Amino acid sequence: MLFGRRTPPRFGEKLRVWLWPRRNWSRSVRYVANRMRRLRATPYAIAVGCAAGVFAAFTPFLGMHFVLAGLIAWIARGSILAAALGTFIGNPLTFPLIWFGSYKLGAWMLGMSGDIKNIDLSGGIFDKSVDQLWPLVKPMTIGGLPMGLVAATIAYFVAKKASEAYREKRRLRQQRDVASRQPAEA
Repeated sequence: MLFGRRTPPRFGEKLRVWLWPRRNWSRSVRYVANRMRRLRATPYAIAVGCAAGVFAAFTPFLGMHFVLAGLIAWIARGSILAAALGTFIGNPLTFPLIWFGSYKLGAWMLGMSGDIKNIDLSGGIFDKSVDQLWPLVKPMTIGGLPMGLVAATIAYFVAKKASEAYREKRRLRQQRDVASRQPAEA
């Protein structure tokens, strides 16, 4: 393969890169932020898309975050690409916090004990039936909704403000460049 690796990465290397990027997390965050700012959409569409992605990241439905975020963004007339970028708020560092918080909040809202010690996933989640997983998924879904709404609201205002500020800065820079190209009147 052209520009491919001579030796394919082993499973351990793939896992390490998935958990910790090759460069570092701050570079990955800057990349997503720059991609978000440079989107060609209105500040509203970018903010709604970002909020949809953040909201979807708070649901327990792994593997469906992109689809859910895109669907919400499409319904709200937001940017689907911004929604996909917004789902990056859910990553290997934040998922344990999100899942623990959403489970505890959901268990409290449902009047359950919320004792995590009673949950047995030793056989793997793919070996369990929906009936056995439902006591875990139900509180996480119920608790993830208010947490996701709060996080999405914050993300909406931050993304809208950042998008507007970036557009204004770009507009001023373009005006300055046009003015510097015009010959001076004598």
